[in-house]
Amino acid sequence: MSLRLPVPPFTRETAIQKVRMAEDGWNSRNPEKVSLAYTEDSKWRNRSDFPTGRREIREFLTQKWIREVEYRLIKELWAYHENRIAVRFAYEWRDHRGAWFRSFGNENWEFDPDGLMLTRHASINDLAISAEDRLFLWPQGPRPANHPSLTDLGL
Repeated sequence: MSLRLPVPPFTRETAIQKVRMAEDGWNSRNPEKVSLAYTEDSKWRNRSDFPTGRREIREFLTQKWIREVEYRLIKELWAYHENRIAVRFAYEWRDHRGAWFRSFGNENWEFDPDGLMLTRHASINDLAISAEDRLFLWPQGPRPANHPSLTDLGL
């Protein structure tokens, strides 16, 4: 198994790097690519879903990005210690009827020594927004380096 840099124990700089790498991965909306950041037996809590292992994580993400169209995500470091990172995040998406939402949440992550995520606990709330209230307007894919953060946006 190869290392998934950066690896624990995290510094502020490497924790920020890990968070941005996760954000970029999720903004790819590629379930296969994203699942490789997790251990083979990774355990998740995502709202009321509890996928375990890469196969279930891939299936979960595939269904998520079918439901959540035009998904764009920003993650921000909240805290870190040794092999754990806490983030807050927001993402915007629309459903197949065209209704827009901004989802807010917090995640707690735990990593193995190789830098793969062992556990992910996510708490998420959805807020209906109008298309005019959208703030995440970059082209589909990674957030541009000069795009404001959650703090900069007042979220």
